[in-house]
Amino acid sequence: MDFESYIRDVPNFPKEGIVFKDMTPLLSDKKVLKKTGEALKEMVGKHKIDKVVGMESRGFIFGPLLAEKLDAGFVPVRKPGKLPAKRISESFSLEYGTDILEIHADSIQSGDKVLIHDDVLATGGTAGATIKLVERLGGEVVQLNFLIELGFLKGSERLKGYEVKSLISY
Repeated sequence: MDFESYIRDVPNFPKEGIVFKDMTPLLSDKKVLKKTGEALKEMVGKHKIDKVVGMESRGFIFGPLLAEKLDAGFVPVRKPGKLPAKRISESFSLEYGTDILEIHADSIQSGDKVLIHDDVLATGGTAGATIKLVERLGGEVVQLNFLIELGFLKGSERLKGYEVKSLISY
């Protein structure tokens, strides 16, 4: 299926010079949405997954769907102050500063096989910080799975040593 045809380019969003990849047309078509979930699951192959970790906020769209399809649990990774229980945090660099992600301290058990999912792989900062959170809790990152990869930003290079798969690449 040509998933790319359901991604809309939005020039100058969220700021001048950026071309935003909008996936809402893909989400609004029920047949394409279903096929996207199936394709993302197929990318996992025969890996046994205990937990799917999705990053705020668009990793929450397909992350729970993948968890259900993989007979796994779903774990949200959020920005500071959003998770109510005991949590650990990881700071990471962005092109324009730093940010922090958090995960509940009891969400990953030692030895859990983890699939990390997000909508877009850009520079790899968010995914890299999420890997560190999962590994600090004793989880094993089996694969990183993305709807879209912006290859020109070289995020995959930042994730060397991990299996990285994307449904759509630009």
